[in-house]
Amino acid sequence: MAPETTNLGKPAIKLARSDHARLWRLAESCSGRDPSVADELLAELERAHVVDDDQIGANVIRMGSRLRFRTSSGEGRTVMLVFPAEADIAQGKVSILTPIGAALIGLSAGQSIDWTARDGRTHNLTVELVEAPAPVSPIVEPAELRRAL
Repeated sequence: MAPETTNLGKPAIKLARSDHARLWRLAESCSGRDPSVADELLAELERAHVVDDDQIGANVIRMGSRLRFRTSSGEGRTVMLVFPAEADIAQGKVSILTPIGAALIGLSAGQSIDWTARDGRTHNLTVELVEAPAPVSPIVEPAELRRAL
């Protein structure tokens, strides 16, 4: 059975509620500096099926997920999807605020998507493997930190 697609010809995507909220704020905050990437991310967020965090599968690309994809030219890459401050292409950390980063969010293993690079060329990739992100530690408030010392 073929993976679901949306009425726009793009594959159906699923996002955890926490990622959706945080990414929406990020896209809105950068819309003045880089409107094209912000618009791409907002379009993906608008078409996503949003679920509670505990209902998202491990095979769905989230923030912090490590994944392997193959391009239509046959090139394979392993990357991690990260927030802009963590991006480092030399370490395979791709920012969500890049065309490929916005295209990856919410996809599952086996899904393919076309995306347009900043140079205007259209590319296709197929997700081969997704590793769930590492659990996030709760934020320690300064008073809690002082008590722990």
